[in-house]
Amino acid sequence: MKLYTIGFTQKTAEEFFGLLEKNGIKKLVDTRINNVSQLAGFAKGNDLKYFVRRILQINYEHRKTFAPTKELLAEYRKGSMTWTEYEKEYLTLLNDRQILNGLDISHLEDACLLCSEHEPHHCHRRLLAEYLKEKFPSIEIIHLQ
Repeated sequence: MKLYTIGFTQKTAEEFFGLLEKNGIKKLVDTRINNVSQLAGFAKGNDLKYFVRRILQINYEHRKTFAPTKELLAEYRKGSMTWTEYEKEYLTLLNDRQILNGLDISHLEDACLLCSEHEPHHCHRRLLAEYLKEKFPSIEIIHLQ
């Protein structure tokens, strides 16, 4: 089972939608806390939902339970915690939220986890994908860049 990840920053709309199309993405799963920021451009929540349906005929889903809390993200961004501390807190949050309860993993087949970070290295979408792979070893993670 393939599970993809993508960030929209530093990508044009053509690059972004081209990557989704080229890789046969079936569903875009938005893992951002706030998907309505004016800075998001073509990736603004309702617009993105329209674009992926209209351009690629795929589904869009916003899953706030996959997002870090505003407080956790703010602490990391202002340097009050290291990446290692952030990772630990985020993974604890996923466990506390019991994100696997009611999750039909087959609904993530050929899905793509979305957030804003350009690269996955210091991004919660990578942590989320690895968390899911730990629970479901058949997952193959592919980061689109």
